[in-house]
Order: sequence, then C-alpha cells, then structure tokens
Amino acid sequence: MIALTLPEIRRLTVALLLESARSTRRVWAWSNWRRRRQYQARLSHYRRRGHHLT
Repeated sequence: MIALTLPEIRRLTVALLLESARSTRRVWAWSNWRRRRQYQARLSHYRRRGHHLT
C-alpha cells in the first residue's frame, strides 16, 4: 500500500468529522482500498515499462 498523501489525509479528516460513528469503518475501508489500488497501478506501470521489481 502507498503512504497516505496530503489530499488523502485531508479527505479522511473531512469525511471522519462529517460522518456518523457507524460509517467511520466505511471511510477507512474505502481509503485502504484506494491506496491498495494505487499501489497495484504503480506496480503495473513499472512492469509494463520493463522495470524489474523485487
């Protein structure tokens, strides 16, 4: 997973402050999914260009 970016931290802060306590888990789950997807996209990008990743 990639590290939290400033826009992601900002979005999480706003979402967590405005959302009810019950949907807090949903906000975090979405953030985790998004960061995992960004990591997968980054790996795919490098592999496509022939970089060897460990």
